[in-house]
Amino acid sequence: MRELTAELVALPVDLIMAIGSLSAEAAHAATSTIPTVMLYTDDPMAVGLVASLGRPGGNITGLTTFSTELSGKRIELLAELVPRMRRVGLLHDMANSAARQEWEETRKAAKALGLFAELFDTRDAPSIERAFEQAKRSSIDALVVGADGLLQMHLDPIVALANQSRIPTAYPGRDFVEAGGLVAYAVDYPDLYYRFASYVDRILKGARAADLPVEQPARFELVINLRTARALGITVPPSLLIRANEVIE
Repeated sequence: MRELTAELVALPVDLIMAIGSLSAEAAHAATSTIPTVMLYTDDPMAVGLVASLGRPGGNITGLTTFSTELSGKRIELLAELVPRMRRVGLLHDMANSAARQEWEETRKAAKALGLFAELFDTRDAPSIERAFEQAKRSSIDALVVGADGLLQMHLDPIVALANQSRIPTAYPGRDFVEAGGLVAYAVDYPDLYYRFASYVDRILKGARAADLPVEQPARFELVINLRTARALGITVPPSLLIRANEVIE
């Protein structure tokens, strides 16, 4: 990622769009002058990308996705869907700096519900398969998939492995559920990218990144796949169906 970003800086480009934590951090390391619009998955202040959300102060601004907080919400959703749940896992690429915070939030949410939490670190396709094998050996009752580019890239096999393993799984985006996953609770990504584009527009028209506040998500969506729930023998509570933005039948 850093090599690719260095190529952009050497051209040079007028603006960098950095999608995800790794690309935002790579852009930060590569340049302090080229305006950068980021879509960061956790707290950009914690890693020094911006001085504050209200006044970024440097060449980087953009949006965050609340990934850390949403990990805990997904645990709560799984507890409603799987009342018998005692052991929950987090599938994540721990090379992603934001994954550490998601894991801590997962542990915290699990502890509050009296659950045991286990981490499954995945760095490539073979490790994803091994993670599901380990999850079955560990008798994991439910699983949360973290927000990460690697996991997004392997969306289809992750959904297939979760369903084949009969592990109820909560995902970080609706596209997992559209591919057959059980449930997703996430920011409204189309709305987020629309706002992301507005930052690019303003900067290219002369605005300074330092003066544009970093925005947090304003809209969230809950998507449930009833076909998958039935296949897993799960009865979705009416209270959850009422809250859903979309139900796939």
